[in-house]
Amino acid sequence: MKISMLYVLLLLNMLTVQAQVLKNTKGIAIEGYDAVSYFQNKPIEGLAKFSVKFKSATYLFHTEANKNLFISNPSKYLPMYGGYCAYAMGFDGSLVEIDPETYKIIDGKLYLFHNAYFNNTKTKWDKEEKSLKQKADKNWKLVASR
Repeated sequence: MKISMLYVLLLLNMLTVQAQVLKNTKGIAIEGYDAVSYFQNKPIEGLAKFSVKFKSATYLFHTEANKNLFISNPSKYLPMYGGYCAYAMGFDGSLVEIDPETYKIIDGKLYLFHNAYFNNTKTKWDKEEKSLKQKADKNWKLVASR
């Protein structure tokens, strides 16, 4: 009986974290951009024929090769903070949508940023990256545990 209860608690925890992924109304992550393409120095929109359901979102890829790279090591390509704006996560822990073409790779990890209405949060992030990253990491642990 104890094992069954532990399994249920573990499953509920996994579902909570999975729900914290930014996706559009169709369940598509990163606004349909190919997560692997960011690491090839050119973010590009993915295609529905090269899609993968991972956790609570669908990821699109521009090529079969990129899809296979993602499948082989999803954690390498997943955006930080569930794909939400890194600056907002560091500033106050809020879940803010992103512009998929405003990004930065830091230590092999993908960070996405909001950029709309003359508010490019990447420029703010760049000015205080170290402290904002520390705060974002801390805030994301709290958000993901909800």
